[in-house]
Amino acid sequence: MGERDPMTTTAYGSPLASRGPAPGGLSARGESGANLADILERVLDKGVVIAGDIRINLLDIELLTIKLRLIVASVDKAREMGIDWWEHDPSLSSRARRDELEGREEG
Repeated sequence: MGERDPMTTTAYGSPLASRGPAPGGLSARGESGANLADILERVLDKGVVIAGDIRINLLDIELLTIKLRLIVASVDKAREMGIDWWEHDPSLSSRARRDELEGREEG
């Protein structure tokens, strides 16, 4: 029995190509991973904004309003858009935490 390439054959030695596409139109070679990676790269490169409001009213009296804003982007893209809050939040940035502690000591 000859050597088999694990990337092109199944455990039984038959070529993956002969198995045909997997359910959902995806091939057995892992193209879904490549497609997912391409989509993720595009989303992070361009950015996605999701916005929505939830309002709870009772007899025309507004009881609760929740405003949701979600931005999905790479760090580089966020910086291009002027978003850098994580750099100034002491719970997320060691530099901001150090600056906050130094400010307390001086004051």
